[in-house]
Amino acid sequence: MANYLLIAGYSSIGQVAAKLLLDKGHKVMITGKNIEKTKEIASDLGVGFKIVDAANFDNMDKILAEVKSEFGQIDGVANFAGSLLLKPAHLTSFEDYQGVINDNLTTSFATVRACARYLTNGGSVVLISSAVAKIGMANHEAIAAAKAAIVGLALSAAASYAVNNIRFNVIAPGLIDTNLTKSITNNETSLKFSTSMHALGRIGKSSDIASGVVFFLLPENDWITAQVLAIDGGLSSIRGKVKI
Repeated sequence: MANYLLIAGYSSIGQVAAKLLLDKGHKVMITGKNIEKTKEIASDLGVGFKIVDAANFDNMDKILAEVKSEFGQIDGVANFAGSLLLKPAHLTSFEDYQGVINDNLTTSFATVRACARYLTNGGSVVLISSAVAKIGMANHEAIAAAKAAIVGLALSAAASYAVNNIRFNVIAPGLIDTNLTKSITNNETSLKFSTSMHALGRIGKSSDIASGVVFFLLPENDWITAQVLAIDGGLSSIRGKVKI
């Protein structure tokens, strides 16, 4: 049995990842920013929870110290914190930009920093990037910048902390049907256009991404580090169906 901490584990994908880990007999703790929502999700899952602002370095140190004390050790951490902003650069305010960087990149950096301090027996860290880190998509400047930086962060951390047997890997999703993407998936025109960009003819499900996260977390896959796994229905490589 291994022990896992899921940052923003109350998210759509985080919940599925928690269930997959629990089904394999592992122990899970989730975090969230909203106490009522996090408490409700944790109760449904049957796991413990912590309330934390994942972009706050001191908060993250405190939470990992607490979880390590309660579990004995932490074997893996996944960060599901994030946000979505679809605006061209010239319409993006400084506050918009800061929010996207804070929610996506800073939470990832704070996760890496805390894990380097508290995964003293080694372990696995998984961060979430996006297909837009690899391809150019209109109106994605701020989110693309944040998600591309997450890739660089993970690769550098993998090099820095390999000596401590801490692995860092990244999942880069396409469009996933979650609470975060409802502004797209609830709009018939936007959904049809977005679906057409994915070669496999559908957008992703939370389980598609959660399965990849769990793959990287599991101890049987402990010779994998510094990898970016595109789970995107072909979006970043094929871009739509080709009729033959």
